[in-house]
Amino acid sequence: MKIKTWLLITFFIVMVLPITGAYSLYVWINAYYQDKNVAEYFEKLTELNQVKSVLENPMYYTKNADKKDIEALTNDHLAITLYSKSGLFLYSSNPLKSVLVFDSKESIFKGLYELKQNYNAFTYKEPVYQDGELLGIYEIQLVRTDWVKGVESRSWLVIVSSILLFLLIYFAVMMLLNRKLNRPLHELMRLMRAFAKGEHVESNLVARKDEIGELAQTFLAMQDEIETARTHLKAEQQQKELMIASISHDLKTPLTAIQAYAESLQSKALSEEQQDEYRQIILTKSETMKHMLEDLLMYTLLQSTSYHLELVEVDGAEFFEMALSDYDQLCKDQGFMLEVTCDIEGMYAVHPKQLQRVIDNLMSNAWRYGAVGTTIRLAAVNAGQCPIGCFDFVSNALIKQDGMYIIVQNSGQGVKKEDIEKLFEPMYQADTARTKAGERGTGLGLNIAKQIIEKHGGTVELVSKESNGTAVLCWLPPFKGEI
Repeated sequence: MKIKTWLLITFFIVMVLPITGAYSLYVWINAYYQDKNVAEYFEKLTELNQVKSVLENPMYYTKNADKKDIEALTNDHLAITLYSKSGLFLYSSNPLKSVLVFDSKESIFKGLYELKQNYNAFTYKEPVYQDGELLGIYEIQLVRTDWVKGVESRSWLVIVSSILLFLLIYFAVMMLLNRKLNRPLHELMRLMRAFAKGEHVESNLVARKDEIGELAQTFLAMQDEIETARTHLKAEQQQKELMIASISHDLKTPLTAIQAYAESLQSKALSEEQQDEYRQIILTKSETMKHMLEDLLMYTLLQSTSYHLELVEVDGAEFFEMALSDYDQLCKDQGFMLEVTCDIEGMYAVHPKQLQRVIDNLMSNAWRYGAVGTTIRLAAVNAGQCPIGCFDFVSNALIKQDGMYIIVQNSGQGVKKEDIEKLFEPMYQADTARTKAGERGTGLGLNIAKQIIEKHGGTVELVSKESNGTAVLCWLPPFKGEI
């Protein structure tokens, strides 16, 4: 049951129970009083008739009359008062009555022949006549001692019962609140404190079908998300530390070579040919360092959540024709032959500079890991087509039917299946024994290419077959009229 519903029901019960209890007590006491009133009425009526026979004697309504018989009738429970016909106070056994009190006839004659039932006494008044002449009026008061004691005792019973009922309801509500709210909330707070200290917590509060159960589920889901984020951040931190150490080491190697060759150039014993060779080595090492720093800068930029590629609409045939050109001489310099295929139709949204970086990185990997003297195939084709010369495992991987593919394929020893996914991780590099002359890069090229393609809304896949070759397939979606 939801806590809101439970609280409303509890509030209703707390409101209704005291009223119901009070009403039940009232009905019970009222029924008791009704029965008591009837019995007491007839009892007092009998007692009244015994006294009336004495008070009807005319002699008691004269001055200086002997009232010993009347005094004998009175006691703590019965009081008698006599009035003259003019309302003059003649006698009273009630000490509270004042002597010589003169009341109006209207007040004296009011309520005659009526047995009036008051809270603490029954009162009866009746006139006395002699030969048709009014002599006086007598008033009899029968004190309700037992009645008053009963009312007082039952009043205390009502008060005590009401207090006990209130306390019972109060403690019942407190116990229910403690069980329903206080105890679960303290348990949830304990779990939060434990989690804040780095402990992994579990709770059976999730089995509850109320807001606390939902809160516990949300907390545990938040815990899983935070732990996942912590694990991810820890892995990223380790990755960054590894990257810094690796880049520092990789930068130190060409930098040491540059320093050594620069110092050698200061020697006058070198021939012109040796000097030219050393200068060329310095330029090559400097270019290597430049590429490494550019990769590091690009990787850091792509990791930023605030960095977004600004895409522009381009004609596919025109753009990719230009993007795939100018690699022939570079391939020859690296000892490879190059076959280029460009068959693109339609419009695409691209970031020209970053997409060119992707192609550069893929070609660089093809040179580094390809077998020298073989052919590298570079293609940009519509999805659903396969360039001539592609390996069978490459054509089988071209499953998209819309958009276009950028394909870079080389021949060589290939990549093991367990290494394919790892190649897209930062700083991961294949065995340097398989590279051209053991060349080593930053290990960020494929990861950068993957992030750039994904920011274009595309995908990157690497397929390979050992002792055959490797290909990287970049798929880009077609332009849909919005950038």
